[in-house]
Amino acid sequence: MAKFRYRMQNILDIKRKLESQARVTFSQANARYLEEEEKLQTLVLERLKYDSELKEQLSGNLDILQVKRARENANTMKTLVRRQMMEVHKAEMTLEAAREELGIVMKERKTQEILRDKDFEEFKKELMRQESKEIDELVSYTYNPN
Repeated sequence: MAKFRYRMQNILDIKRKLESQARVTFSQANARYLEEEEKLQTLVLERLKYDSELKEQLSGNLDILQVKRARENANTMKTLVRRQMMEVHKAEMTLEAAREELGIVMKERKTQEILRDKDFEEFKKELMRQESKEIDELVSYTYNPN
């Protein structure tokens, strides 16, 4: 019996490897995005703390030096939060690019698998035709009294 051999198996193997690499890239981008998002949340909480300290300094006895220091701290935290928002945005863009790339690679792999399945179905049909032909020849040989 003949053995099925897909003529573009090496391409399918490459597509599978590319998909695997794209999955790794996507998971790394997702991890970085989550990490940057967590840093942002931490900075926002810290900023709120500094803002409340500034409000306390402004509402209590006014010590100009402490008010100035509290205002500088609050402004520094605002700047850090803005920078971190930019980092989160970069990570999000990287994540989206990785997601799109993964989608493309998955479609290419799926296309190759569909082609392989069609090729396999054609192989089975050809095998059935050959088998049917052999049976017909065998029957005609045994039936033919010559």
